[in-house]
Amino acid sequence: MATSATAHAHAAPQGFIRKYVFSLDHKVIGIQYICLALTAVWVGMFLSLLMRIHLVWPSYSLPLVGEIKPETYTMLFTMHGTIMVFFVLTTAPQGGFGNYFLPIQIGAPDMAFPVLNMLSFWTTFVAFVVLLAAFFVPGGAPLHGWTGYPPLSAVQSAGPGEGLGADLWITSIAIFCLASLMGALNFLTTTLDMRAKGMTMMRMPLTVWSWFITAILGLLAFGVLLSAGILLLLDRNLGTSFYVPLIVMNGQVMAHKGGSPLLWQHLFWFFGHPEVYIAILPGMGVTSQILSTFSRKPIFGYKAMVYAMLGIGFFGFMVWGHHMFMSGMSPYSAFTFSLLTMCIGVPSAIKTFNWLGTMYKARIRFQTPMLYAIGFVSLFVSGGLSGPFLAQPVLDIQLHDTYFVVGHFHLIMGVAAIFGMFAATYYWFPKMFGRMMNETWGRVHFFITLIGTYAIFMPMHHLGMAGGTRRYSQYTEVAYLVKLMPIHQFITYAAIMTIAAQFIFVINLFWSMFKGPKASDNPWESTTLEWTTATPPPHDNFGGVTPVVHNGPYEYGVPGAARDFVMQTDPEVGSRH
Repeated sequence: MATSATAHAHAAPQGFIRKYVFSLDHKVIGIQYICLALTAVWVGMFLSLLMRIHLVWPSYSLPLVGEIKPETYTMLFTMHGTIMVFFVLTTAPQGGFGNYFLPIQIGAPDMAFPVLNMLSFWTTFVAFVVLLAAFFVPGGAPLHGWTGYPPLSAVQSAGPGEGLGADLWITSIAIFCLASLMGALNFLTTTLDMRAKGMTMMRMPLTVWSWFITAILGLLAFGVLLSAGILLLLDRNLGTSFYVPLIVMNGQVMAHKGGSPLLWQHLFWFFGHPEVYIAILPGMGVTSQILSTFSRKPIFGYKAMVYAMLGIGFFGFMVWGHHMFMSGMSPYSAFTFSLLTMCIGVPSAIKTFNWLGTMYKARIRFQTPMLYAIGFVSLFVSGGLSGPFLAQPVLDIQLHDTYFVVGHFHLIMGVAAIFGMFAATYYWFPKMFGRMMNETWGRVHFFITLIGTYAIFMPMHHLGMAGGTRRYSQYTEVAYLVKLMPIHQFITYAAIMTIAAQFIFVINLFWSMFKGPKASDNPWESTTLEWTTATPPPHDNFGGVTPVVHNGPYEYGVPGAARDFVMQTDPEVGSRH
């Protein structure tokens, strides 16, 4: 490689602070990211539970929370969306599992820039604290939605929460963008510059490819959002008019003129659609890894999978306008964005059929990581099938402000990505902590979560087709919406059941860290480099011995081999598939 791995080596940490708090070890930093995301996901789920309870029992006054007014409801979904998208779906798959396993999977002793890696995590942590602070300032958290559309978000007098709370919201996202840019640079440099001898690009596990492509997306997308956020802060606090046109508010002509609210939409969604793939691509990589391992077969069409992920990353930057069909854009622009959105279905379908091809006629081991990987494929397909409907402007205009969209993006972006995180946790837990998670409780957690997920988000499609509007805090005032309340009640009961099931996972996770059965170095009989080192991995990952790679990442069932799998460091046998 252009730069030797030894140039990036650093001494083993001494003392608690350097070892566990301001650590330079990518493995500790990865666990810190996972803990941050685990905290954030419980906050986000709690906010969603408050929303569901209010929708079904709008006059109920909750203990400690009190009455949920319409402005309180819009604050809840603003903060729920922001926390989930940025601090869960972006933080855990890339910052958490990517940080921990990318260097090990390519045979590197650490990330290329360990200090930058540490700064990236702590900057993300500061962003999360700043966001939570918005709950506690005068006026409370903002109510402009997680997309922050102006002029509502750009004028401080627009409503409760649009004062200091909105400034904190924008500042938090700006800080998060800086952290993500630092992380993306680290991922790209590490992948390109620090691979072990023999680890060619086409011998990298698909997990590494997914983190690498996600880092490219992050580098290109987060800079745009950072710039957009700075302009929004200027509009709010210095009287500029990037996004605010000449408007009348509360009977008074505002001092702004000449701005365009649509400029924010273009900038935000130029980030926002790649963000969908920033959240889902690591899940695709983990699913590919697990399906191959537990099917005991090479991944079907390895190169096609790589090119499909590259295609998804490329087209992800071409389709942002499909979020804006209702903005009055030119029909020619709408047709272009619609056509490109349909194109992105091609690489997605390639991946799906290759996953099915991997499992076809396989000797599948139905252990918990495999169940979650299959669940990921199921949710990805179920959520993806509604995408082509929303890609048609004539249909999207009818469905855009309904629960159809909520069901769609939660299935494909939200819970599919979370199933990828669950799969990664059950799969890599033995390597991270040296113990096995409880298999029985893992399966119980899987089936309750899968059934609950479908029970929550599938009925939302029916709500949308019946005209059930999203973002409304109460449905008891409109006759046709009242008739849809039984579906909302069913969704709320399913949500309560599903959230309760997550306690099974948390108890299993922390109990297994200390009381789980001891794990061997390679309990799943996998082939990639992380399973060749000690459990848990030592400070420099490989005990001072840099591995040499001779084989591809998915050599299962190779004819003539001594075992039904060939490690990447085993003597070269050549794939005979």
